[in-house]
Amino acid sequence: MAVTDSTRASGLPRVEISASFLARRRFIDWAMRVVLFCCAALSVLVTAGIVYVLLSESLKFFAEVSLLDFLTDTQWTPVFEDKHFGIMTLVSGTFMTSLIALLVAIPAGTVLAIYLSEFARPGLRETVKPFLELIAGVPTVAFGYFALLLLTPLFQTFIPGLAGFNLLVPGIVMGVMILPYIVSVSEDAMRAVPSALREGAMRSASPVSRPRSRWSSPALFRA
Repeated sequence: MAVTDSTRASGLPRVEISASFLARRRFIDWAMRVVLFCCAALSVLVTAGIVYVLLSESLKFFAEVSLLDFLTDTQWTPVFEDKHFGIMTLVSGTFMTSLIALLVAIPAGTVLAIYLSEFARPGLRETVKPFLELIAGVPTVAFGYFALLLLTPLFQTFIPGLAGFNLLVPGIVMGVMILPYIVSVSEDAMRAVPSALREGAMRSASPVSRPRSRWSSPALFRA
């Protein structure tokens, strides 16, 4: 009644909502609830299925291979006649390639972020950043083929004793692969430096690059 009185008082035309419209609204609401519930339940069921498959296959695997041999053996030869399932080789190789990648990506990404944030012109910044985003969108399989078929023979011309399957080339390629993330995070941290700190550094009597390296870079790591 209050709604009707206020509608009449305001002079607006009275709008009557039909029963069929309300029924459609209730049906759409019910259907969307069912669809969203099925989507949520499907994601939970898929996750539970993955966990079940991993656990069941792991139990079958460890029924034949002892956990101690799996963790301490230094050979991984599952397709050979003398089978070994030592995970230590894979773990050490992963750590080594990750270390090489970090040694490549962190210095290069930090320097590039400082340049883009402090020195680069807006036009150059808007050109480089989409290029870095394109690198981040390249599939990892493409990086792997690029490292194996192109970079490895190239490095073998400079390092004659380098094996076809090595840790150096994958580490460098992984460093290039994670470079966009390092640059993005570092540049966001550089832009988070307070303006007062930045302006105070610029007003000092030091050269332009010195206050930026002395004040902005430590603030980057604090951010």
